[in-house]
Amino acid sequence: MEKNIPLIRVSEFIMSCTSWKKLPEPTLPEYAVIGRSNVGKSSLINSLCNRRSLAKVSGTPGKTQCINIFQIENLWYLVDLPGYGYAKVSQTKRLEFKKFALEYLRNRPNLMLTFILIDSRLDPLPIDIDFVNNLGNSRIPLALVFTKADKNGINKSREKVKLFHQKLLETWDELPPTFLTSAKSGYGKDELLSFITETNQLFRPTSLIL
Repeated sequence: MEKNIPLIRVSEFIMSCTSWKKLPEPTLPEYAVIGRSNVGKSSLINSLCNRRSLAKVSGTPGKTQCINIFQIENLWYLVDLPGYGYAKVSQTKRLEFKKFALEYLRNRPNLMLTFILIDSRLDPLPIDIDFVNNLGNSRIPLALVFTKADKNGINKSREKVKLFHQKLLETWDELPPTFLTSAKSGYGKDELLSFITETNQLFRPTSLIL
């Protein structure tokens, strides 16, 4: 039986802030997107939402400097977090980004899953492995999304995914959900959206108590 692939027609930018406490009430399921600077977060968001400029795309690492939240089809939220690793900002700013991003990931009550974006052209990088391990150790639900599959081709990209999995299995008993995508070609988009739709069914509304 073919899956019912959701088509996103309505998506809108809601707000930017630097504290999870300022975000909208947690009445909808929410998904965060994070990865190394310039890994393709904004491009993936635009691809998923069928929009060219919903999220601002930049060739400058470190462009995203806030928690940016988008509402999708009035059914769920998508959150673009600052990239970790290299960025053309000061060390103080990088630590500030890391602090409020981790506070968000640890405290946002309606967060269903964190999509960690990884460049499919590269061998496993310690910074990505460490970040995945840190979230796993903190019991933050996550999935791996490998980006830019069009750059080296699907087969070579899958080889890089396999290498990353092998590295994770040195410490993980079970691998997290994994997706291979290309924002340019749309490869993997339907699979990712179907996964989000299925996960939405698990959401139970809660109230934000401060």
